[in-house]
Amino acid sequence: MDLQDLVAIDVHTHAEVSSTGHSSLDDDLHTASSAYFKVEGNRKPTLEETAAYYRERRMAAVIFTVDAESATGTEPVPNEEVAEAAAANADVLIPFASIDPFRGKAGVKQARRLVEEYGVKGFKFHPSVQGFFPDDRSVAYGLYEVIEETGTIALFHTGQTGIGAGVPGGGGIRLKYSNPLHVDDVAADFPQLKIILAHPSFPWQDEALAVATHKPGVHIDLSGWSPKYFPPQLVQYANTLLQDKVLFGSDFPVLTPDRWLADFEKLSLKDAVKPKILKENAARLLGLTQP
Repeated sequence: MDLQDLVAIDVHTHAEVSSTGHSSLDDDLHTASSAYFKVEGNRKPTLEETAAYYRERRMAAVIFTVDAESATGTEPVPNEEVAEAAAANADVLIPFASIDPFRGKAGVKQARRLVEEYGVKGFKFHPSVQGFFPDDRSVAYGLYEVIEETGTIALFHTGQTGIGAGVPGGGGIRLKYSNPLHVDDVAADFPQLKIILAHPSFPWQDEALAVATHKPGVHIDLSGWSPKYFPPQLVQYANTLLQDKVLFGSDFPVLTPDRWLADFEKLSLKDAVKPKILKENAARLLGLTQP
């Protein structure tokens, strides 16, 4: 990866479909989320198509699936396939994995193998879709131990989700699990764990800012929302206290980096802050530069 040539690092993109055409969301949830985000263009790019998309834009992308099989009954895109595609496109793709926290010891073993054998750099959790509180010691703490030990990253969906939006009963997906305050205990119990709180955390934006300000290992990515809709306090903190801990993320393919960056340019941010958000903070967190 030629870091100098990259214009940005997108820390939040999804592997929506496997090489066999299998999606990690069932059709109802997939259709509803497309309507929620008003998706235009290809909603199910292959891993190779995603790599080509980012290469054309001289960007790198952190890419992952979401494993919520216990809650949804749907198998994820295989983590190994994501990691292998990233290895084949190492100039632009950075592999994260996702492990259903209810896999228990088998999931912990899988996490270690994915880091050691496949070079995975982090793990995505979606508490609302996976159906767990991040601070429930009986569920995911074994995974956090491996992530902290290996120096990889734990990325948590926070706030409302477009998955299940508009489906009767929200498709059974409960928003309460994704209050970022539930990650505060995780950050306290694993002080060396590198954490990303994904998205503006509506309706808990202030809670996310408090956790990220208080806990040194906690960062915030800006994915899933067009910057023109960012809460003013998020912009204020990104411009000041959290300027070294806020990260560009798009939520591709439901939100494209093209749209995100166009609106980002209109934010009232200091000239010195924008390159930090677009690339420098992520490069440091991912270990692409010297500390």
